[in-house]
Amino acid sequence: MPEVLYDRNREYIPRIAAVHDMCGYGKCSLTAAIPILSAAGCDVCPVPTALFSAHTRYKVFTMEDTTDMLSGYLDAWQQENVALDGVYSGFLGSPDQVAIIQRLYREYPNSLRFVDPVMGDGGQMYATYTAELCEAMGALVDGADLLMPNLTEASILTGTEYPGQDISNDQVKDFVNALFDMGAKNVVIKGIDHNDGRIRNFVANAQDGADQMIECVHEKLPYMCHGTGDAFASAMIGGVMAGLDLAAAARLAGEFVHNAMIQTKFQPNYEERGVSFELSLGDLTALVD
Repeated sequence: MPEVLYDRNREYIPRIAAVHDMCGYGKCSLTAAIPILSAAGCDVCPVPTALFSAHTRYKVFTMEDTTDMLSGYLDAWQQENVALDGVYSGFLGSPDQVAIIQRLYREYPNSLRFVDPVMGDGGQMYATYTAELCEAMGALVDGADLLMPNLTEASILTGTEYPGQDISNDQVKDFVNALFDMGAKNVVIKGIDHNDGRIRNFVANAQDGADQMIECVHEKLPYMCHGTGDAFASAMIGGVMAGLDLAAAARLAGEFVHNAMIQTKFQPNYEERGVSFELSLGDLTALVD
């Protein structure tokens, strides 16, 4: 049975710490998490892991690592008695930032732990990532209430050779079981592509096991957009915080990204800039109307 992680009180706005980078140009990370989760009725509290002029798929970008400022940043939250219902981590700027997330887990032990282990795609690590940073990211798997890797990230986390996007259900189960063995409570494996015009995401929880995983299927559009993984993860968490079970939240997120990609095709420079989700945000607001 798909798990429900959050019982939503319609009069209460849940508060989510979003531990991501901020890009001045390009649709990803905090510029996706803040509007998408806000549309789903969440109060988003950014914890910026790095400041970029643009995302790393551009040939030219600047990066400022924010690690040194984050301890004081969170000290101030403690002094003001900030309360959180969830901690949502994504792109990290350095291995030391894993300790920042673990600090949030200690200081907010009742918060849900949402981990989007943003490390790479298509079998390649992102430009600013190192083997050390990827290894550190693995520490966040243990205890994750919801872990949302694509196949590249699942391969890195489990120390498995990247198999490509067209894998069998049994191979998906192997990845899921390996992530359960690492301590994840619920897993969504994103982006299986059998070259049949469909994209598949698989949802599983540790209690039922990988044999009971649920397949969520969506139309594959004939073009790609940067930032769809961030949009999917943010929309899925929005669904979870609206009270949906995990399978329903995954279906919602898949449809949200699909609809946003259709609108994206009409925007200038969409191949580089990324998925334009603004006109689809009403689909998330409808969850909590």
